Amino acid sequence: MSFSSDEVNFLVYRYLQESGFVHSAYTFGIESHISQSNINGALVPPAALLNIIQKGLQYTEAEISIAEDGSERCIETLSLIDAVMPDVVESRKQAAVKTQNVKSEPSNTNGEGETSQSCTNHTTNMEVDGGVEIPSSKATILRGHESEVFICAWNPTNDLLASGSGDSTARIWNMNDNSNSANQLVLRHCIQRGGTEVPSNKDVTSLDWNCEGTLLATGSYDGYARIWSTDGRLVNTLGQHKGPIFALKWNKRGNYILSAGVDKTTIIWDASTGHAKEQFAFHSAPALDVDWQSNQTFASCSTDQCIHVCRLGMDRPMKTFQGHTNEVNAIKWDPQGQLLASCSDDMTLKIWSMRQDSCVHDLQAHSKEIYTIKWSPTGPGTNNPNVPLILSSASFDSTVRLWEVERGTCIHTLTKHQEPVYSVAFSPDGKYLASGSFDKCVHIWNVQSGSLVHSYKGTGGIFEVCWNHRGDKVGASASDGSVFVLDLRK
Repeated sequence: MSFSSDEVNFLVYRYLQESGFVHSAYTFGIESHISQSNINGALVPPAALLNIIQKGLQYTEAEISIAEDGSERCIETLSLIDAVMPDVVESRKQAAVKTQNVKSEPSNTNGEGETSQSCTNHTTNMEVDGGVEIPSSKATILRGHESEVFICAWNPTNDLLASGSGDSTARIWNMNDNSNSANQLVLRHCIQRGGTEVPSNKDVTSLDWNCEGTLLATGSYDGYARIWSTDGRLVNTLGQHKGPIFALKWNKRGNYILSAGVDKTTIIWDASTGHAKEQFAFHSAPALDVDWQSNQTFASCSTDQCIHVCRLGMDRPMKTFQGHTNEVNAIKWDPQGQLLASCSDDMTLKIWSMRQDSCVHDLQAHSKEIYTIKWSPTGPGTNNPNVPLILSSASFDSTVRLWEVERGTCIHTLTKHQEPVYSVAFSPDGKYLASGSFDKCVHIWNVQSGSLVHSYKGTGGIFEVCWNHRGDKVGASASDGSVFVLDLRK
């Protein structure tokens, strides 16, 4: 068996991506010159590094458990660290030999009537109790992507589902009138090289529909944002970032697009011309997320642990919020633009107001990094004004939490997931919450009671979940290259 350092580097790079460490993956990719390797990433299956390590661990266990005469000896399962420590491996071998000798003795019981030790296989079944499992007949699997699908988003006016992948394409799936996976538009992300267009071979990292549903914006690791029509035509290419784009958002009016990049800047783009209106360079490290407060005012967050609120035409931030002690992963304004929520690798969720410098609430309940947050579409100024405003948070501790914002209290902890939770999304009426995890499951919860209503297990870890505008379909994107739609109609 032989392997090159390029192959090892690529598998580590892919593992970092799949685990959600996108910033670490980018840095590692640059330093190890991933883009210059000849490896076709589309052919490498998800979780490749973990599968190879698992096979190596099984081989080590087999080496210990097989005696010289070919008989099998019972051993305790090795941990990964145990398997790379020669002293531990040798002690397990000796223990296995002793166990084998004991087993070969005539008596099967000791003086107290206990049987000698035997091998037991322990399997853990994922909990799905309390919710109705969604049948396969209600799930449409959309195949076509050749790599992980990091993101998906429904068109706000009809059942067009957009997805973005590591295969350097975005796709628009027409799910109107029960359309199937064959009805798709492929949006190939290309760059100019030597006067010709070639595939960028970079991940599509972000996408967002304008409020009218007529245009789709995408951001890519190749440093370009692009605007597409619903028929798959490239309308504009936005090129001023120097490095990957991590997030982008349309404003409500639909005349500007906001983007955040690894180059530490955020840019407001004129959507009609494709030109940058203004570039903001206030962060001292990569900008990870952005969100509009109004048509000209926005917030941005960064690995520099800071949050800036900026406005078009102003040469300095209107407000800077500091208090997180690790990188800030996501920020979201509430429906009225009064409160700003942020979540961080420091395991805290904070709520900020423009009226004060310190946070309104510092919510500390999660035990690992908080990956994303979403506000419910409820409360004053929404289509559901009589329903209380709620904030949801998704964490690598495998839980989702629902927060009552006024008092800053956790009203429900949703604990059915078995792996990190990457995405949460409220239904349009605010009554239900969908969550997606790397345990391959999409769960749908009753927000008021916190009870599990529906569950569906896909074939890959779930990166993103989203609801259509009517609230009767949930879309999800997965690490195995699949996109699927769950039909919740009776």
